[in-house]
Amino acid sequence: MKDIPTGDNSKKSIKQQQRDGEWYEALGDAELIQELHQCEDLCFAYNNILPSKAAELDELIRRILGKSGKNINVHSPFHCDFGYNIEVGEDFFANFNLTILDENHVTFGDHVFIGPNCSFYTAIHPLDIDRRNRNIEAALPIHVGSNVWFGGNVTVLPGVTIGSNTTIGAGSVVTRDIPDNVVAAGNPCRVIRKLSL
Repeated sequence: MKDIPTGDNSKKSIKQQQRDGEWYEALGDAELIQELHQCEDLCFAYNNILPSKAAELDELIRRILGKSGKNINVHSPFHCDFGYNIEVGEDFFANFNLTILDENHVTFGDHVFIGPNCSFYTAIHPLDIDRRNRNIEAALPIHVGSNVWFGGNVTVLPGVTIGSNTTIGAGSVVTRDIPDNVVAAGNPCRVIRKLSL
């Protein structure tokens, strides 16, 4: 896992500390809490639209996400924390039970396919019990390239970058960066072989 910046953040807002990947008080900003609840409500609404109502689903998922390209298809149920920190490219597909804890940015390139029950976590909680009990946390961004396929039940941890043209095997826990043009799998996820493209 990448290092979390330390230093004098007393002059920064909690939201800026969060975006900068620094330790911050998770329940210390009323605006952030309000944004979290607004996104939870939008996700609840999205998850209760009939699957046959494609236009309604498309309109609402685009309200939830910070940026979205053409042809996005996210099967419900879908859960995220803020929504506006998530960017997806063209031809994005996510199967059932996608969870994105987007306390920091989560970006996906074009032609990304995500299997069922996948999770992307930007949030980090301290090992120190006292700080954890005071709701101190940090968040590091996740970046996914283009033409990436995730098998079912993949978990991607904070601060990870996954290269383009890569496949992540089912059940993998991605704890570190994965390069372009490979098949990777396992817990922890590691490169199995390079692809000839």
